[in-house]
Amino acid sequence: MSATFADAARRLAGQAGALLGWRPEEFWRATPEELAAVIAAFTGGNDGAGLGGGELAALMEQFPDG
Repeated sequence: MSATFADAARRLAGQAGALLGWRPEEFWRATPEELAAVIAAFTGGNDGAGLGGGELAALMEQFPDG
């Protein structure tokens, strides 16, 4: 069965919300390249140049969200 654009967009919007905390407007404003880069960073698909857990924790402490 072939997925439609709406099915794929719904799935990606849900993933962006769950993984990144993006609201729908942030998802729809992002370019496919931006979304791919962010997802690659989360999944390790960026040639190993991602942050380690300690680095991420330090950044989260330094730059807390609200």
